[in-house]
Amino acid sequence: MVRVAIDAMGGDFGHYPIVEGAIFALKKKNYLPIFVGDKSKIAPLIPQKFKNRVEIVHCDDVISMHEHATDALKRRNSSIYVAVDLVRNGKADAVVSAGHSGATMSLATLRIGRIKGISRPAIATFMPTSVTGKMTVVLDVGANVDCNAENLFQFAVMGDAYANKVLGCSKAKVGLLSNGEEPSKGNEVTKAAYPLISQLDSFVGNVEGGDIFNGSVDVVVCDGFVGNVLLKASEGVADTISHYLKSEIKHSPVAIAGALLMKRVFRKLKKQTDYAEYGGAPLLGVRGCTIISHGKSNPKAIKNAMFQAIRFVESDVNKAIRERLETMNA
Repeated sequence: MVRVAIDAMGGDFGHYPIVEGAIFALKKKNYLPIFVGDKSKIAPLIPQKFKNRVEIVHCDDVISMHEHATDALKRRNSSIYVAVDLVRNGKADAVVSAGHSGATMSLATLRIGRIKGISRPAIATFMPTSVTGKMTVVLDVGANVDCNAENLFQFAVMGDAYANKVLGCSKAKVGLLSNGEEPSKGNEVTKAAYPLISQLDSFVGNVEGGDIFNGSVDVVVCDGFVGNVLLKASEGVADTISHYLKSEIKHSPVAIAGALLMKRVFRKLKKQTDYAEYGGAPLLGVRGCTIISHGKSNPKAIKNAMFQAIRFVESDVNKAIRERLETMNA
């Protein structure tokens, strides 16, 4: 049974959505949630029939969003520190947190440790595409602002393994994000990374921003600075389109009628762009499973983060990453 340590104090809205989401997941999937936080607040939120199917590890400290990530290294009784150490000590298989993302990354990297051959872990996220039901994995989206060619190569290996083992893409296509498709395009780092990533059979070459959303590739590799700008810009565009449609529809009876007829389409669009559908972003490259969820996660998002963690552990993607690196190095 997969054991998931849950930072129950890290989210913006307290214990409730985190505990509720984990219980929702427990109704669908047999796993062991290990809640880390204030026991007096967690216990009353757990339905009686699930009390013997969960564990609670008490601690009363939490790393708030305005604190520095490095502060977490000194706060051994904080919820995220304790949750990460459960994985480090083999008492849990995965950790999920909707708290301070920087603290989660730092602790996971330093306490759990990196996979052999990985110099920097990367955060992967999922972008909607024009192909129904298909997502594009993009990494890194914020863990590493400055990268070298070797880092991008390692991101490609990790993204390829993740798409294959977790998402079921048996023949994943990996692209390197650049300002043109030709190998000569890009900055010095991407041009140096191109021949390294070319060692992968799944590599299709450089891709441009539009290729992320048209379904032509399964994995897109970039540094954390570019990836984070891309992520935030995409979220902003989605919000702008949503607000624009709502505003225009209100001013026209014909548009209102059309919107009612298009209700099913709008519902599918909302589902495609809703972060709660994916639950969180996996931190690839650490020896255990770490899922970083949005601070504003609702119970639905936490439920899906649990499913992500379970799939990650059951797929043994870290073993696939190690094997691919060993093959490349050989």
